[in-house]
Amino acid sequence: MSSLKENKMGTMPIGRLLLTMALPMALSMLVQALYNVVDSAFVAKISDVNQDALNAVSLAFPVQNIMIGIATGTAVGVNALLSRALGERDADMVNRSALNGVFLAGLGMLLSALFGIFCAELFMRSQTSNEAVIAYGTAYIRIITIASFGIFGEIIFERLLQSTGRTIYTLVTQGTGAVLNIIFDPILIFGLFGLPRMEVAGAAVATVLGQIVAFILAMILNHRKNPDVRLNLRGFRPDWKLIGRILAIGVPSMIMVAIGSVMYYGMNLVLMRFEHVRVGLGEVGTAVFGAYYKLQSFIFMPVFGINNAALAIAAYNYGARKPKRILGVLKCGILSATALMVIGVAAFQLIPQVLLGLFNANADMLAVGDPALRTMSLAFVFAGACIIVGGVFQALGNSVYSMIVSIARQLVVLLPEAYLLSLSGNIDAVWFAFPIAEVASLTMTVILFLRLYRKKIRPLSRMPAAE
Repeated sequence: MSSLKENKMGTMPIGRLLLTMALPMALSMLVQALYNVVDSAFVAKISDVNQDALNAVSLAFPVQNIMIGIATGTAVGVNALLSRALGERDADMVNRSALNGVFLAGLGMLLSALFGIFCAELFMRSQTSNEAVIAYGTAYIRIITIASFGIFGEIIFERLLQSTGRTIYTLVTQGTGAVLNIIFDPILIFGLFGLPRMEVAGAAVATVLGQIVAFILAMILNHRKNPDVRLNLRGFRPDWKLIGRILAIGVPSMIMVAIGSVMYYGMNLVLMRFEHVRVGLGEVGTAVFGAYYKLQSFIFMPVFGINNAALAIAAYNYGARKPKRILGVLKCGILSATALMVIGVAAFQLIPQVLLGLFNANADMLAVGDPALRTMSLAFVFAGACIIVGGVFQALGNSVYSMIVSIARQLVVLLPEAYLLSLSGNIDAVWFAFPIAEVASLTMTVILFLRLYRKKIRPLSRMPAAE
């Protein structure tokens, strides 16, 4: 086994370490959230008469989310194994984990493209009979899936940088991709500077252009700035045993994202039931829900940045057998995440109509959206701790715990609760399913963490630190 020098993740004071690693990630993910909102804001301006374009992008979101989930799940598995190998000073395992992760990302890209080619229209028709929405959504899905090598490549190469503590470079890659997306959005959507007006398809093209450039930058930065990881594809053969280990950690994360997409899809179906209460109410509900999801990313994305940093630090120190540092990063991560969530709640409570105005909201959308944003945002208070502890589950190889919590929250509690509340005929009641589900999620997270602490963290104190 070749050896590596001690990394800063095993020596730097926890508070300072989390700040230096999480801040670039949080900023880069905030930029990601910004361009997601900008994307939808421009799309919403395609028509002042209806929300067909915004609805199309909202209904297409589960596909986009699953694709990102596959990429992120793969990266989580690689991140955990690679960071642990760094903690154990095993250079060979570092490089093999990275190479097989890149291979898996390629397979994910291929599956996404096949779905887009053969299933995009079928997916849209399962949610709506509005032909304009179907046409917009089908075009959007096909573009983002066929060109998905950009997002898959970007995520895996950014996680290689994150795993070794070089998070500042992810700010460069994601920031560049986001800026390009924001620039090209209005140009391609509305046909500026003599280019054809592409509408929703233009938003999709702008998105994939940003992702492809970010992918290229991430590859270059890994090659030039990441000496801990050496990717040599010459003579590469997939290591199926190692791939199995990556997937054992990553698949639960993929499933969690897939569950989120199922929840999103199911909520759209629940909301469309209100078409029977009043024509157009269901479509207004799905537009509001889509806008909410974009807006909440402003809060959740920085928290996920903190989570990504905490995951890498916890995995490293688990490999180095330093339990105090694991608990230290957990405490700092929860406090930081909760503080951000409180800010988010305040914004959603105080200025919901201002936030909805970003999406060219008409009177109907404002009437439904105001109580929706106020109610759903109550869930933020409990979500921060769940996210950070879930990251520690993944770092220590117990991703299945995160999966259990996610299934319980979204499929066992949230969706059934939303359906039951919809039976009242009052769309405002449906939104209470979110804070109810988050309380259930926090309860389960605490129970599972106590189990993990007894089984994996506390025993480390009786072991010598890795040399």
